[in-house]
Formats: sequence, C-alpha cells, structure tokens
Amino acid sequence: MSIVSVAVLLTGCSTGDDAVAQGGTFEFVAPGGKTDILYDPPDSRGRPGTISGPELTDPAKTVSLDDFKGDVVVINVWGQWCGPCRSETRELQKVYDATKAKGVAFLGIDVRDNNRQSAVDFVTDRKVTYPSIYDPSMRTMIAFGGKYPTTVIPSTVVLDRQHRVAAVFLRELLAEDLQPIVERLAAEKDTPA
Repeated sequence: MSIVSVAVLLTGCSTGDDAVAQGGTFEFVAPGGKTDILYDPPDSRGRPGTISGPELTDPAKTVSLDDFKGDVVVINVWGQWCGPCRSETRELQKVYDATKAKGVAFLGIDVRDNNRQSAVDFVTDRKVTYPSIYDPSMRTMIAFGGKYPTTVIPSTVVLDRQHRVAAVFLRELLAEDLQPIVERLAAEKDTPA
C-alpha cells in the first residue's frame, strides 16, 4: 500500500486533534492523515489494550506485552505476503540489535498469514531474533486500541518504558527512521503514568 493510499485511508479517522488519552487508554487519531505520529509530552500518552497471543514459532507459548516490563517496546505489524515488510524486516532487526542492550524489546504481530509455516520460514530466512505473535485473524490488533487502522501493513508502534504509545508509523521504516526515536525513549526519564 502506498503512502498516498495510506493518507487517503486515514483521512476518515482524522479529527484534526492529536489527543490520544481517553481515560488513560490509547485512542488512535491520525491528525490530517499523517503517517508518522509522535505523542508528546509523555503524560499525554495513552495505553494500548491487551497485546497477547500465541508465539509464531512455538504455538504452545503465549507472548504478551507484560513479558517486557520496564522495556521500551517496538511493535511491528507485518505479514510474509507484504512486499514492504520484506525489506523493512532487516531494518528493524538492525535497530533491535543496536538497542536491545539499552532496554529495548521488539515484538512482531504477524497478521493475515493463514499458513503459519510460511511466516516461520519468513522470520527464519531473515534471521529475525525477536518474537512475533501469530495473529492471522487480527484479534490482537483489534484489541490493541480504538480506531487503530488494522488495514495498514506494515505499521509500527513504539511504546515507552511504561508501555504508553509514544509513536506510530503507518509505513515501511528504515533503521534511520526508527532508531533515533527508540534511543530517545530509552533515555527518557520515567514519568508517572
């Protein structure tokens, strides 16, 4: 999906307001159809809904946002069928490798892949070392937050150490797009939720 079509798609969600805190929960808003959205100051950030599901490579194991307490968490929504996801995955792995020692975790959410083995092959071939939730029905994404555009793939959400939404990218990312924001959040002083 091109950036232009993403902008058109998001126009219907736009209210012109950049507020996301609705009673302390995350309520997605794309002001003016933006594809890069930063939520600052920290006390204005909302929390996503439940993020939990079966681990892609080990369906007997459940992966949850709660597994990453105190970490900055980069959540990437992807599918092995998605062309931009193929190049973005290497870029995300670079940022993960460069920042994991700073308390940064990555979590993928694999959507619309009805063949689990194809998705497993995708992460194996690309040497992805962070976990992914297997979510072919998009239940995890629907639970994530109100009005989050589940049709925009790839998309990336960056959570601060208190797991509040700090940034949303509704497009393919390069390492140089993501790493400065992740490092800024990793260095951010904790602020009460």
